[in-house]
Amino acid sequence: MGKRRLNKMLKITPYLGIFVLIVSIGGLWYPALGYFVLLIFAAIFLISPFRGRWFCGNLCPRGSFADFWISKISKKRKIPGILRSLWVRLPIFLLMMGFMGYRISNIIGTLNTFEKIGTVLVTMCIVTTAIAVLLGSNLSPRTWCSFCPMGTAQRLLGGKRYQLQLENDKCISCKKCEKVCPMQLKVCQNETKLDCIKCGRCVSVCPKDALHF
Repeated sequence: MGKRRLNKMLKITPYLGIFVLIVSIGGLWYPALGYFVLLIFAAIFLISPFRGRWFCGNLCPRGSFADFWISKISKKRKIPGILRSLWVRLPIFLLMMGFMGYRISNIIGTLNTFEKIGTVLVTMCIVTTAIAVLLGSNLSPRTWCSFCPMGTAQRLLGGKRYQLQLENDKCISCKKCEKVCPMQLKVCQNETKLDCIKCGRCVSVCPKDALHF
């Protein structure tokens, strides 16, 4: 039971989704809230080289929003495999980061630069949240996370770090781990899982303690 306890999600994780609403709605009146997005970016680039997508499963506000809010209205269908392809994900990453960089570069040096940049960040948050809700409600809650630009960045920076380990001699192939995986990964296969978000749900549900990080 020791390993299972060590790999449970953080107690704060279910409540982080509220920040998505605070930035998306409050940011319309207080653009400075958009800078919260930059804090998220900073945390991601600090953590991912050591823990891969751990941030996604434990500290990401949108991930929490998907798991504990969108999941209530989701049809819980299979995430299309094409959305996991880097041929789709990299162009989306470059497009979104390029668009944001372009908007900000045109703002720098103008009046009210601080507020205008905040507005750009709030707008990005609103747009991506809308996409996450649309896809999450019609497919699976974490559909957005399968091709999220920041998730892709974490995969590239540290996808092989802090890997989930499967003890084959203990596994009874009950597939309980795969049923609870929010990313719909093939947990029972002993392979590198670059998009594992380290939420620990598979570890917690395993009846034989066959999984650990």
